[in-house]
Amino acid sequence: MGTSLDAGLTRALLYPYLALAFTLMVTVFHHRTLRRGRGELRAFLLYFAAFCLLFLALPLLIVFLTTADPPAFLRSVGLTLGRTGRGLALSAAAVPICLAAAFVSSRDPALREQYPFAKEACRTPATFAAYEAAYLVLYYLPWEFLYRGLLFLGLVPALGLAPALALQTIISTLHHFGHPDTEIWAACGAGFAFGLVAWVTGSFLYTVFIHALAGIANDTFLYLRVHRPTRREARS
Repeated sequence: MGTSLDAGLTRALLYPYLALAFTLMVTVFHHRTLRRGRGELRAFLLYFAAFCLLFLALPLLIVFLTTADPPAFLRSVGLTLGRTGRGLALSAAAVPICLAAAFVSSRDPALREQYPFAKEACRTPATFAAYEAAYLVLYYLPWEFLYRGLLFLGLVPALGLAPALALQTIISTLHHFGHPDTEIWAACGAGFAFGLVAWVTGSFLYTVFIHALAGIANDTFLYLRVHRPTRREARS
């Protein structure tokens, strides 16, 4: 009973906190705000860092400060390897799909304008690799922890599978407001698909891999197709 009460307190603090965090991310820490007076690359790295702080580090802190058994709570929201057989099979099946989708999307002029977020990251191969590593750790990992973890697996017991799946899909799709229409439609479909992967596996870690693969592959195709510096530019 004590553990149940602790988890209830955690949720009572965590979800209102997330409302505040969302507000901060679309105002003070939005990349458009951070780009004022800063270079594009620095601004987006700060944006990724703020995203990680607000949607991963601070929620974890709340969990560890308010829950008697933090590992059990985190497992309940998908921070676990879960059903590894299913997870690895689904991840392997997603690889060709993600690569094909990324290749096709890299030919879309609207997505060429959108990605990579920081075009300055493409000035050298080393800068691009470091930027994509930060993108994975500071953005994709917190994203999946937030949407497929806290806002989906964490709410299934209270809301039921279908409502929780729809809720996180709605919010994650709205998070793409201002992006090209094709990406918004893709985000809606991915919200349902990634949520079901998390549900079937009991973990959001596999959706981190799938989501990051699609996004980083898209950036990489765009880098190779459009933004890769010439040898002369790389030397200068």
